[in-house]
Amino acid sequence: MSTLAEEYRLEYFAEEGFERKECSSCGAHFWTRDHDRELCGEPPCEDYSFIDNPGFDESFSLTEMREAFLSYFEDNGHTRIDPYPVAANRWRDDVLLTQASIYDFQPLVTSGQTPPPANPLAISQPCIRMQDIDNVGKTGRHTMAFEMMAHHAFNVREDADDEYAYEGEVYWKSETVRYCDGLFESLGADLEEITYIEDPWVGGGNAGPAIEVIYRGAELATLVFMCMEQDPDGEYEMKDGNRYSYMDTYIVDTGYGLERWTWMSQGTPTVYEAVYPETIRFLKNHAGIEHTDGEEQLIHRAAKLAGRMDIDEAEDMESARGDIAEKLDVPVDELEALMEPLEDIYAIADHCRTLAYMFGDGIVPSNVSTGYLARMVLRRTKRLVESVGVDAPLDELVDMQAERLGYENRDTIREIVRSEVQKYEKTLERGGRKVEALADEYAASGEAIPLDELIELYDSHGIQPDMVEEIAEERGATVEIPDDFHSLVAARHDDAGGAASRTEEDDRVADLPETEKLYYDNQQRTEFEAVVLDVFEREDGYDVVLDQTMFYPEGGGQPADHGTLVTDDVTAEVTDVQLVDDVILHRTDRDPGTGEFVRGYVAGDRRRQLMRHHTATHVIGYAARQTLGEHIRQAGAQKGTTSSRLDVRHYERITREEIKEIEAVANRIVRENIAVTQEWPHRNDAEAEYGFDLYQGGIPPGTNIRLIHVGDDVQACGGTHVDRTGDIGAIKILKTEPVQDGVERIVFAAGDAAIETTQRTEDALYDAADVLDVDPLDVPETAERFFTEWKARGKEIDRLTEELAAARAASGDDEVTIDGTPVVIRRVDSDPDELRAMANAIVDDGTVAVLGSGAGGSAQFVVGAPEASGINAGEVVSQLAAMVGGGGGGPPDFAQGGGPDVDALDDALESAEEVLARLLDA
Repeated sequence: MSTLAEEYRLEYFAEEGFERKECSSCGAHFWTRDHDRELCGEPPCEDYSFIDNPGFDESFSLTEMREAFLSYFEDNGHTRIDPYPVAANRWRDDVLLTQASIYDFQPLVTSGQTPPPANPLAISQPCIRMQDIDNVGKTGRHTMAFEMMAHHAFNVREDADDEYAYEGEVYWKSETVRYCDGLFESLGADLEEITYIEDPWVGGGNAGPAIEVIYRGAELATLVFMCMEQDPDGEYEMKDGNRYSYMDTYIVDTGYGLERWTWMSQGTPTVYEAVYPETIRFLKNHAGIEHTDGEEQLIHRAAKLAGRMDIDEAEDMESARGDIAEKLDVPVDELEALMEPLEDIYAIADHCRTLAYMFGDGIVPSNVSTGYLARMVLRRTKRLVESVGVDAPLDELVDMQAERLGYENRDTIREIVRSEVQKYEKTLERGGRKVEALADEYAASGEAIPLDELIELYDSHGIQPDMVEEIAEERGATVEIPDDFHSLVAARHDDAGGAASRTEEDDRVADLPETEKLYYDNQQRTEFEAVVLDVFEREDGYDVVLDQTMFYPEGGGQPADHGTLVTDDVTAEVTDVQLVDDVILHRTDRDPGTGEFVRGYVAGDRRRQLMRHHTATHVIGYAARQTLGEHIRQAGAQKGTTSSRLDVRHYERITREEIKEIEAVANRIVRENIAVTQEWPHRNDAEAEYGFDLYQGGIPPGTNIRLIHVGDDVQACGGTHVDRTGDIGAIKILKTEPVQDGVERIVFAAGDAAIETTQRTEDALYDAADVLDVDPLDVPETAERFFTEWKARGKEIDRLTEELAAARAASGDDEVTIDGTPVVIRRVDSDPDELRAMANAIVDDGTVAVLGSGAGGSAQFVVGAPEASGINAGEVVSQLAAMVGGGGGGPPDFAQGGGPDVDALDDALESAEEVLARLLDA
């Protein structure tokens, strides 16, 4: 037995008489009280045995089961804490969605940098796992949206070399399994039927032994003992191929699926009837789905075998369905016709809950990050609703789940869904033409449309693969859709990036002491004294490290301070300031000398303007939330001296009226001259009081975080700010623009910059008024009148051009007949618009038009051909244009081109008859 296998020999197993066994079907090792057991208990080794045979004494709703779990662990010394949002990128920058309760405590708590909110603790955390999307509805047990009930304990080894934010051991493996058994026992489960499967866990650079808890065919819990970290020299090689070694912290990371525990208590055919009973009834009714008693019996029988439909386990869905049909002794097409609409209904219910979680927690659909994942789920749900024939709007279906979950922003949720559905319908219209062209291309080549093209069609146009399949079949093309298609798409976007690797220079900087940040003590101060600790020579200057500084380093969208460092012998210009590992580097043009005493002078005007703009960013963000809704969150910001910008997540364009309202709210806050204050509370206290909207501008490290209060607005922020909002002076929104779908940029100016930009706008208005010879206030009305007149004159010119062209087309005796086809070949030295109009007039009479012009000093050709003429206009233009040293082309009915050699124009026109004759003969 390997050393890691020893990790599973628990005192509790020995005390309770468990025996370690190897599954005769899959080979997994498991622990059981039943010494006669041969199978591990998990599908497909064993099927569900709790359907119509509940595993607990009582039937529980979701709410009742959640409370039973949390109360049990509270009674056993755990502190209940509130759940976090489903958007994990609110408090961490390495993932997008919350996929497990441990995400709430990574990376700061699990690494020991920050203490947990309680230790031990219990929580029921809403989660979303996009990788399960293709299993939803099919297996009977998978839900993309779910609550992970969990209890956690954070431990540190006694012989740890470093200091951590918590210490000692709370409890470890045996106690964890004891608690699990105790919960089962409290609910009346038959402990003899429970198996504990060994399944080492790896994830996010950590690893450890783990146990899957199986009861009557369902995996109800996973007990992870996180105690290792990735180490190239580590003793243990895990299933991901990497080596690991033990770390100082070791953490109990458990997960109990609320939905599955509720399902186990009810014994319904699938988890969906247990979790969404009202929704399932509503959807079946609105889709016109009814089942006979015989069909209901078949559904129950099939449900017990549905675990075989797991995409991660089965060879493919078609084979899995066939195996189930054979076991039930029914034709596979009959089973498929019965189950597929029902599976779609299940998926719709689950997806609507997922959307309610996402939009309820403020995620806005877009083309990137969490916004893309939300858009992907919504579009798939919309397609399912249409395919199964549910006659209810999607926003109503999502709202049903939002109401169940208790969200207060239901009106906003419905608006987001309606807006996104409209966008999707427009996208489908454009994308459908793209699919037709692609299908024609691959039909001609005889090849199947590749998976990469399918994914790109989905990414760019939202085209579902089954829709591609339908269009492809109509046009003679083929396509192969993998069972895990949506999981593959989600994997493209379910990545928030990772940390950059360290350099030797980073390590050198890390050896220096933390720079004392004087700018937090007095943000108005611009002079200080310091000692030079080290100097790094660069290609473009020097990086100077001081023991303390008033210079603010670039960060949070705020540019670095500028200024000078002065010694008795050297005056060094500071042009940039950066923060690396709590050490501040001052980029200078001269070397002040290591060990020297320096006086620092921060450029005051620049600092004060940056302070105004940074504080104004907070004010604008607050005003936008007040005007547009609480879903508004920062997607990026950049402060400057002449203007700044704030990017916010919003599901539609910001209107002019909304801009005026945001500006009015912002300037009201300025006029109220509210104090701008800072505090350094414990992170857990700050999150408990204000939530994760604190982290609008990023996630700061550390146990204590700096909060900036501007009236009711509170944000974690490391920047410099004015003392009172009145010091901002004024705020002027210059413009708004879409950065990308779902993100709007607000560009604004504050203080002196606001006055200067307003004056520039007024100057432009007065200049326009002078040109129009009107009062500035009359410029809009006058401009509109001039524009209307200009359009009318343009239309009149077009009409006259067409009439002139028709008249010219009717005149002349230059019509010839080539192989029975009437053709007009004519030189008309006119502009391109008249040439095109004349060609159209000639073609309308059923005649081919070949027109040339030398106007403008170059040779130009326009060729038009009636459909029945057999002439390809593009080919004619291509050959004629080549004779004048140029090129051109176009579709068969109308083409144009030309070249620089105007002297060769007449010769080219003379050869036109020969060109046309050759093309007709061909």
